[in-house]
Amino acid sequence: MKSKLMGNINRRNFIKKTSLSSAGLIAATSLSSCTEQASDRKPGALYMGGYAAPKLKNVRIAVIGVGARGPAHLKFCASLPGTEIVAVCDLYEDLATKWAAEAEAMGKGQRHQDISTYYGDENAWVRMLKEVKPDAVFIATNWMNHAPMAIETMKHGAHAFVEVPLAVTLEELWDIVDTSEQTQKHCMMMENVNYGRDELMFLNMCRKGAIGEILHGEAAYIHELRWQMEEVERGTGSWRTPHYAKRNGNLYPTHGLGPVAQYMNLARGEDTFKSLVSFSTPALGRNRYARENYPEDHLWNQLDFRGGDLNTSIIKTHMGRTIMVQWDETSPRPYSRLNLIQGTQGTLAGFPTRVALEGGVEGITEDHHRWVQGEQLHALYDKYDHPLYKRLSSATSGSGHGGMDGMMVYRIIECLQKGLPLDQNVYEGAFWSAVAPLSELSVIQDGQPQEFPDFTRGSWQETEPLQIIS
Repeated sequence: MKSKLMGNINRRNFIKKTSLSSAGLIAATSLSSCTEQASDRKPGALYMGGYAAPKLKNVRIAVIGVGARGPAHLKFCASLPGTEIVAVCDLYEDLATKWAAEAEAMGKGQRHQDISTYYGDENAWVRMLKEVKPDAVFIATNWMNHAPMAIETMKHGAHAFVEVPLAVTLEELWDIVDTSEQTQKHCMMMENVNYGRDELMFLNMCRKGAIGEILHGEAAYIHELRWQMEEVERGTGSWRTPHYAKRNGNLYPTHGLGPVAQYMNLARGEDTFKSLVSFSTPALGRNRYARENYPEDHLWNQLDFRGGDLNTSIIKTHMGRTIMVQWDETSPRPYSRLNLIQGTQGTLAGFPTRVALEGGVEGITEDHHRWVQGEQLHALYDKYDHPLYKRLSSATSGSGHGGMDGMMVYRIIECLQKGLPLDQNVYEGAFWSAVAPLSELSVIQDGQPQEFPDFTRGSWQETEPLQIIS
């Protein structure tokens, strides 16, 4: 069956539609309305914190968006036993047909055959949900589409797996939570960094008490991406660049925050998010880059890039612990997610990976005044490598981002097939994504604290910490 695809917000319309004044933004995401929404769970809704869906022996999968991230998810899903790719969607016909053909070829005449393709039509992705009725939908489209596509996916009876961030407004996050609870369908934000080797090892070390009681974390997405501005009519830069012009805050927090939040067991029985303050630097880099690299009449020189080059946000938890979250996709500096977790008996840090423990690390250091790093880390990997990494690293090594993409997809399919709770629940995706709109509010209000909505409505205390899965 050949049909046409999917709703995607036109880039130029997006520029117009998101030209919100400060007052309008505050009104659109008022915390008072979020507090009211948190007061009760919808009739018939079920708390999804430790939810395990019925087993799916064969997982029928559709992918919406096969430009940047979608193809990797599609290919790895197609390589796993007990999966069937049933539909591929994209705004562009060439991408939809190319990746459907790739999946069919991987099926070797037995699986992934007669894949439906949808493209071009703004509403065809909805038709896809109705016609194909997949079990799981992987959503890798622009940020503005994540929430509406995830919500409709669940309403049509499928589990939703969404690229980061889960949504861009607090209202959308509440709608996702409510829909997941009412439909009893998973909605997982696919935070792949939680499956990195070092992140998994740090989680294991935290669970084993290697750094004592946890006090503080540092997380970041520092990644110079000005080159994406070359993608004007098509590609990630064509829709992401206007965000930098119209939004001023911590726009992409989850890669750094996700692992740190799980080290701390946030929203999982022990502690949870309380409030946030946020500050942005002046907005200089994107305007300068546009002037120096594009003609005066170029689209990017018609925008005023108002988002600060670097944003620093500080999260305070209910227990009084702190997390610094930084975001910078503009400045000329090396990549970093910081990935620091500090406790009463030691500190684990990333970029480069290094460890300091009170009393030193046996056979390597005598005290905490010198990092264990480089070749010295092998002894710590031998002792603390996460069981999941040991089990899956070979099978997923060829996938993206050093194998973390494949490990994430493997675990999604494994949990669906075995009827297990997911490693990341819908509330974690909502909390981590909420940093962006809350930071925008705080920046507008000159750093005033913003309370996190409790997307769990108090039920986070019932949720078990993420287990050290073997």
